[in-house]
Amino acid sequence: MDKVMVVEDDVNIRNLIVLYLKKNGYEVSDFEEAGSALGYLEDEEVDLAVVDVMMPGMDGFELTEVLSADLEIPVILLTAKGQLDDKEQGFLAGAADYIVKPFEPKELLFRIRAVLKRSNRGLDAKLSFGGVTVDREHYEIEVDGRTHMLPVKELEMLACLLERPEKVVTREHIVESVWGDLETSTFTINTHMNRLRQKLEKYGAAIRVLTVRGVGYRLERLGPET
Repeated sequence: MDKVMVVEDDVNIRNLIVLYLKKNGYEVSDFEEAGSALGYLEDEEVDLAVVDVMMPGMDGFELTEVLSADLEIPVILLTAKGQLDDKEQGFLAGAADYIVKPFEPKELLFRIRAVLKRSNRGLDAKLSFGGVTVDREHYEIEVDGRTHMLPVKELEMLACLLERPEKVVTREHIVESVWGDLETSTFTINTHMNRLRQKLEKYGAAIRVLTVRGVGYRLERLGPET
């Protein structure tokens, strides 16, 4: 069972996160400030930390630096702000991911699963093919030197394909990797894949996603005749 630490000074938000994570099979420890959390870690280990940015005393950025650099614990930052500079500061502090309040508990759950998956399986943070690079840490893609943001699920779908470029990747593998279960509807998968295709075309990427009927998808380079 994965152990998650929640550090959040808003008791209502903290209790909501703890309740939802426990309901979904995680072992959870929670604290309202950084000092108590660090004290707990003197004797205990956790697999991931969910940390609020705005806290009294040591703020979330400072705590993230300690957790990620000194203790090698991946951190998901929570903040009420959506400014780009706050996001940048969070990633510079070592955060593995970043989520803006208010958020849906399901989104936080997905991000926790994605970060743990990268940590546990040693997934490559960056993958490249055909002039396109996916940055799993910052949820960005780079196309011919230009950076673009992608929604989490679209980025992870692309990452699955980039792990095996020019080879068929089954729908089942994509669903399990991106959604974490095999109950996701065909409509949902097709919708996200179509959006991904549209964005690759919009950004001028020299790659495309082909459907292999009845099996899955294959990522290929665009030829000069395309």
